[in-house]
Amino acid sequence: MKSFTAHAKHLGDLQSGPIGQLIAASSDVVLILDADGVVRDLALGSSSLDDQGCEDWIGKPWVESITKDSRASAEALLRSAQAEDPLEWRQLTYRNSSGGDLHLSCAAIRLRAKARYRDIGRIVVFGRDLRGMLALQQSVVDAQQENLHDHWKLRDAQSRYRQLFQTVSDAVLIVDVASQKIVEANLAAVRLFGDNVRRLVGATFPVGLDARSNAPVQAMVAALRTAGRAEEVQAHVADGGGEVTISGSIFRQENGVLMVVRLSRVAAEVVAPDRANANAVLLKIMQSAPDCIVVTDINGQIISANDAFVELVQLANEEQVRGESLGRWIGRTGVELSVLISTLRQRGSLRLFPTSLRCEHGLVSNVEISATLVREDDGAYLGFTIRDVSRRQGIEVRAAKDLPHSAGQLSELVGRMPMKDIVGETTDLIEQLCIEAALDLTRDNRAAAAEMLGVSRQSLYVKLRRYGLGEPVQESEKQ
Repeated sequence: MKSFTAHAKHLGDLQSGPIGQLIAASSDVVLILDADGVVRDLALGSSSLDDQGCEDWIGKPWVESITKDSRASAEALLRSAQAEDPLEWRQLTYRNSSGGDLHLSCAAIRLRAKARYRDIGRIVVFGRDLRGMLALQQSVVDAQQENLHDHWKLRDAQSRYRQLFQTVSDAVLIVDVASQKIVEANLAAVRLFGDNVRRLVGATFPVGLDARSNAPVQAMVAALRTAGRAEEVQAHVADGGGEVTISGSIFRQENGVLMVVRLSRVAAEVVAPDRANANAVLLKIMQSAPDCIVVTDINGQIISANDAFVELVQLANEEQVRGESLGRWIGRTGVELSVLISTLRQRGSLRLFPTSLRCEHGLVSNVEISATLVREDDGAYLGFTIRDVSRRQGIEVRAAKDLPHSAGQLSELVGRMPMKDIVGETTDLIEQLCIEAALDLTRDNRAAAAEMLGVSRQSLYVKLRRYGLGEPVQESEKQ
């Protein structure tokens, strides 16, 4: 943080009225606390907080208006203000008049009198409303879920096609009409002709039939080409493979025309596979799975977690995480768990939500979360699958951005350039990628991107101009 260099010269003659207006306009909400931490006065810099019941905080200890999960952060802010530490911002959650949560980013500073900097026993708390960022994150999640929904609908259709194609008892061939080359063949076709897929795919149809059967089959193919339909024919598989009934149909795919050829044995025998009960095995697999699996109640309190989650948060056993809020470890800004729970209540499930996980020792890992909501007679439960993607994201970022220096290339620069220049170039590149990633996540909302990166908006604008990432900021973006 950088302070004014000549504040006494420019602000020394201000009276208490303009100073109060200046402080009130600096944040969405400003609190004045006495030496005991009791709220003595309050100013709202934004009309969006008029209906939140902030006036009810006056005359009460400040920490009583904050949820239990945020009280440790609030006490840390007060200690830093008393110790005159550099100004820091922390995410706090308040209870509003309707009983809901109000998320604010807060900082505190102790006031001193002008004469000899005498302590006047007052602390000013500045609060920034995070509901805009929460709504932005919710819209990002909604858009991502819509895209994933369309993607998985296509994947499901493809999966159903592949499942049906490979498990049907009759032999099925997909043939290119123009060249009569076999494009695909299912397992039943491989068993019918006693050949492997690699040799069957690419062969010219008809293949594997008795020489006497080629003429009627070619006539059927010609009828399909001209009329789009043909009567089924009888044929014999070569080398005494038995008699089959061949039928076909035409369909278009992209710019080509394909033919589905079905070969059914005259006396086919279908054997239904047995299906074993694997519920017990499934539970063991989930407990020992490499991805983290966590079950919570509807408020995010952990009921059960597998070994991978306990290991990722670096605790000794499951008992240490049971009963704790998942938000203790999950989230970049402290509000991601609320976004996840809200989305699950509305949609029932979500996939591949990107966020971060903090272990007990402060190490941060990038993770992707997929979750679902399950309702039972005794209530609703949330199931989370958490995958550590730190290594994969590093590879994807390098591939997508085409970094100019690999590890080998950087080592080749040693001796040609000072280490200071090599490190500086690499640092600038990483800083640029971080800014681009934040802008992508916030849909080019620069105020939210600065909050996510932990820098001031002015610093972000300077870096945007430095790296040529955007046009100068309009006045509307500074509000």
